[in-house]
Amino acid sequence: MAEVSGNDNLQSRAQSALAESYIYALRSLRVEQRNGNLVISGSVSRFYHKQLAQETILAMGEDVEVINSIHVQ
Repeated sequence: MAEVSGNDNLQSRAQSALAESYIYALRSLRVEQRNGNLVISGSVSRFYHKQLAQETILAMGEDVEVINSIHVQ
């Protein structure tokens, strides 16, 4: 996997991708860089939204590991 620290803009682009989603539940999720990975956190009401958030970031086409820490209520 690519080292995320070399691309300071990746976290903000991932956060923007979620914030601009047509799925309102994804807009309040947070993205952080940790140890070269992107970590998605927050909570959603459906498992589908958890998966969709992860796929939204993976669709950006970056070679980075995504850790999905979203809680489904």
